[in-house]
Amino acid sequence: MIDFEKGNGLVPVIVQDFQTLEVLMLGYMNEEAWQKTQQEKKVTYFSRTKNRLWTKGEESGNFLLVKSYHIDCDQDTILIKAEPVGPTCHTGSRSCFNTEYNQNFLLELERIVKNRFEFPSEDSYVNRLRKKGLNKIAQKVGEEGVETVIAALAETETDLINEASDLLFHLIVLLRAKGLSLETVAKNLESRHQ
Repeated sequence: MIDFEKGNGLVPVIVQDFQTLEVLMLGYMNEEAWQKTQQEKKVTYFSRTKNRLWTKGEESGNFLLVKSYHIDCDQDTILIKAEPVGPTCHTGSRSCFNTEYNQNFLLELERIVKNRFEFPSEDSYVNRLRKKGLNKIAQKVGEEGVETVIAALAETETDLINEASDLLFHLIVLLRAKGLSLETVAKNLESRHQ
């Protein structure tokens, strides 16, 4: 049960990207905004400047789709993990906090690859590779793996970074083609660590 009384009817709400865990924004909810958020699965705030409910994205289309929520131990703050549809900030940035870079870009890249699989475009490299089939995708992972080893042993640091980047990209494409995700791999690695 959320304690709305503690904050004179409002509680702070932190929104994180459900995949990257990057903090996207902070807002406030009253009980009505909280109910609407739960019903519609879109983050809805109580705007203190507009003095009304405001669904993030209602004008821009850049909604925050609720994946899960968590109430803090004092029941006076909400953490929402959401899938952003477009940039979160009104400035066009992915986060209102304008962090220097996306610390979890591999997960963002995975989201981009997934989108390219679901909404193929003729000019997309992912789409062209996908059309060639699983064998070609797997072959590209092997090629990039060998090139990464060669770069590590005989080339510059920049070459190694570039080859490792190509390897990770093609591995993400291969995982998507097989219906798997980085989350699946991460959970497996975590279970091995225990």
